[in-house]
Amino acid sequence: MIVKAALAKLRITEIPTTLSRDGRNRPPHLRTWRDGWRHLRFLLLFSPRWLFLYPGMTLLSLGIVMQYLLHRGGLTIGTIGLDIHTMLYTAAMSIIGLQMVWFAIFSKVYGISAGFLPKDNKTDKILKFLTLERGVILGCLLFLVGLGLSVRAISSWASEHFGALDPREIMRLAIPAVTFILAGSEIVLASFFLSVLQIDRKDET
Repeated sequence: MIVKAALAKLRITEIPTTLSRDGRNRPPHLRTWRDGWRHLRFLLLFSPRWLFLYPGMTLLSLGIVMQYLLHRGGLTIGTIGLDIHTMLYTAAMSIIGLQMVWFAIFSKVYGISAGFLPKDNKTDKILKFLTLERGVILGCLLFLVGLGLSVRAISSWASEHFGALDPREIMRLAIPAVTFILAGSEIVLASFFLSVLQIDRKDET
């Protein structure tokens, strides 16, 4: 009731009450951990922003910033040195963050279509901007950037007659290249899936 009232933007007030001890002579039927998790799971499923969007945006932003800094060279914070190994993990952060952002959009669209989340103008504006064509173009551009970085890395390898290379130098090209290729591919596929989720809504309009 609280979730539905909040989604409908109804006024919610708290009224003090006095509880009395249960007079029935049987053990309590509530289970703390099971029922607590069911309650938390229910709240999270009705809030894609807190479940997917905000954590995803945090991971995506942090991953992009860290990759940019480490692409330019090693980074030292106090006595801690960060290099290509950290860069690899920040690439994973970026991809996971991007996936979570897409999951937030998917959950919102499905929730509205299923009727347990209300329609809102902000979501409609985002969906009008995130068209299939724009997603495919953006994804292909990112894929081409990754492909270009890959060609550059292979050229560096060829200049050394395909011999051993300094990992710290070549991985600063390889890691962003793979990240761009994965991100571009994911955006293209996610754009198609988002269009599938909107088929009924498009028919209605």
